[in-house]
Amino acid sequence: MSTFAEFGLEPDVLQAISEMGFEEATPIQAKAIPVAIAGKDMIGQAQTGTGKTAAFGIPMISKIAASEDRIVALIMAPTRELAIQVSEEIEKLGRFKGLRSLAIYGGQDISRQIRSLRRKPQIIIGTPGRLLDHINRKTIKLDDVQTVVLDEADEMLDMGFMEDIQSILKLVPEARQTLLFSATMPANIQKLAQQFLREPEHVKVESKLLSAPSIQQFYVEIQERMKFDGLCRLLDMEPPELAIIFGRTKRRVAELSEALMKRGYACDGLHGDLSQNQRDAVMRKFRDGSIDILVATDVAARGLDVSGVTHVINFDLPQDPESYVHRIGRTGRAGKEGTSWSFVTHRETDHLHFIEKVTRHRISKKMLPTLSEAMEGKQKVLAERIMETVRSDEEVNPYKWVAMQLLEQYDSVELLAAAMKLLNGDKKDVNIELTPEDPVRSKKRKFEGGRSGGYGSSGGSGRRYGGSGGQGGGSGSWRQSGQGRGDRGPGGYNGGRKPYGSGNRYGGSGGGNGNRDEGGYRDNRGGRPERKDDYRGNRSQNEDFVKV
Repeated sequence: MSTFAEFGLEPDVLQAISEMGFEEATPIQAKAIPVAIAGKDMIGQAQTGTGKTAAFGIPMISKIAASEDRIVALIMAPTRELAIQVSEEIEKLGRFKGLRSLAIYGGQDISRQIRSLRRKPQIIIGTPGRLLDHINRKTIKLDDVQTVVLDEADEMLDMGFMEDIQSILKLVPEARQTLLFSATMPANIQKLAQQFLREPEHVKVESKLLSAPSIQQFYVEIQERMKFDGLCRLLDMEPPELAIIFGRTKRRVAELSEALMKRGYACDGLHGDLSQNQRDAVMRKFRDGSIDILVATDVAARGLDVSGVTHVINFDLPQDPESYVHRIGRTGRAGKEGTSWSFVTHRETDHLHFIEKVTRHRISKKMLPTLSEAMEGKQKVLAERIMETVRSDEEVNPYKWVAMQLLEQYDSVELLAAAMKLLNGDKKDVNIELTPEDPVRSKKRKFEGGRSGGYGSSGGSGRRYGGSGGQGGGSGSWRQSGQGRGDRGPGGYNGGRKPYGSGNRYGGSGGGNGNRDEGGYRDNRGGRPERKDDYRGNRSQNEDFVKV
């Protein structure tokens, strides 16, 4: 695997990458970044969740000067959810360079976006329909764009945005770099590439993400601030022989390993800031049993081959399914069973379900043990350790004289309980504070629409996916026509079954004046638009639907 330092990136970009917790490039990043830095056009073929945003974002940000006051980079995405997600990552990557980026998408007040454009962002991330709105209003000019990215191009074309994309690309200078990313390469994508890319290099990464069946996979839904106490309960209730706990960043690993040691657990941390000698010392302790818990980042744990790991705990969810599979693969080796636990905050449940979908494995939800259950579990382990010592050949004679003296003064039950407390190393009163980590954003897009009409009946006759338009309500989900476009006809999906009337393709005639896609995920039943700023006569308010 390549490190980001190998790409010759400037310090500001490397610092941002490090702050985000990325230490080594994913396969698509390792292949795509050098091509993009060289200024070549590229087709990147990889599944969602493989690190595509950084694959095009890092080279793009490396080329832009903070003093630039024009739009020099344009990223097109199929949905508002993806546009927001990409925008957030681009903002993080460019933070130390002082770059400005802006997400443009339907469903948000356009006047608010116009005000934000006055800040002169260098990078625009947008959905095709709303981008055309701004271009037509002359609030966005593409005369100085040097780099164009088409993210998830196959989804954009599936959603009917081919004409919009073509219209936008024709307004961008020909002397530009174009990067096209797509999970699949159907004929329409190839046609688009032939039309707008110049001698592109094709970078492809195959997905091989199937998790091992010998690993029991569980997750716990938990608040960020409760994670540490939850982890302690889990370790007490289900003591591992050897466990690897994964944190997302070096800071997290350092803080968590120190916190566990303060609570009395035999633990150490492994992350990228350790020297080779320090790393070797930690691994020696883990292999010889001096410690039974190793806290590590993904990169630091890569390449480790330790037999006997019984538990993997994702204290922080990984960024992508590939990392999840690599993590849990540390247990369940050589035909033995293993157990993995993942801590998931409420905002990360969509990301967990995305991991399930890609790995094709259901992760079972469980409840954390209560405090009393955890204490009982730990006491059972201590009792077993004491009995093993009594039954073994270990020399206990040096302790017998002291034991007999104590028995003359105190009750035997109280003495044994006190000894167990000391063995327990219980330090629950130690105050622990961990720096909170941001939740992982799901790669999965949701059904989101705009303001009026749309998915559901906006007229009186349709029930789902259509119906004739009511007041102000366009009714299909993909490309329905309003006044001025008569190519779809009335009708649509009635009750989710077959098209009726003359409509096709999730259609329905719009009762508003919009050209297309004015619908949202909404059941207006002939009612008024949800909001007044409907942008009548303009483009999509519903450009954020995924293919159904």
